[in-house]
Amino acid sequence: MAAECKLADPAVSRAKFDREISEYRALEAEYRGRGWLLVEAEFPTAVFVLAAAHIKPAPVVFGVRFDFSDYDLLPLDVTLVDPFTREPYRAKELPTVLPRLVGAGGVGLRQEAVEAQVAEALGAQGAGGAGGVPIQMEVGQLMMSHDPEEVPFICLPGVRAYHDHPAHTGDSWMLHRPRGTGRMSVLLEHLHRFGVQNVTGYAVQVGLETAGWQPPGPFRIHAQVVGFDLELRPE
Repeated sequence: MAAECKLADPAVSRAKFDREISEYRALEAEYRGRGWLLVEAEFPTAVFVLAAAHIKPAPVVFGVRFDFSDYDLLPLDVTLVDPFTREPYRAKELPTVLPRLVGAGGVGLRQEAVEAQVAEALGAQGAGGAGGVPIQMEVGQLMMSHDPEEVPFICLPGVRAYHDHPAHTGDSWMLHRPRGTGRMSVLLEHLHRFGVQNVTGYAVQVGLETAGWQPPGPFRIHAQVVGFDLELRPE
């Protein structure tokens, strides 16, 4: 259930909800082609289903619910939900943890940073360096929780739970609000990039059962989709 407006004027929050939904509708055909499906838009809630339209057949990856209560005095409350039941995922149920490549300090790794590291490594080798310079890169994630039974939060500026977290008291929502960081379309772009665009196919587990070791004994082959194949790239 969406919360009621308690701090901001409900009329203001509703007007901003209507504006963002209207802006989405204006580009809806383009967004649909990317796999974004708006399935509910009734203030203060907007619910989307995100699918990997570039995969055939296209898998539904996850649902996401935006709560505009008290927006934009407060940032949007954003929750990944089951696209069919609309219940929030617990951490252990997540179909994706929104993985991303990160460098030193857990900062998202950008393409230019990778290119700079590669150039430095090649330069060190050319200068007779022993093995060059190692490229600092690891896989991080935007979905955070302390317990697999908890509903995780999206660790991303512009999301209410991010700014409510004690670790981010120095990164106030008011610093991001004028930049448009927390706009619905901007957050959808992030969710698409880290949760959908990196899906390259299905991870399939295949098993073989036989009634005997010698043919032509009957046998059955079981194939089960157990997740997605991913390809992570710098931002």
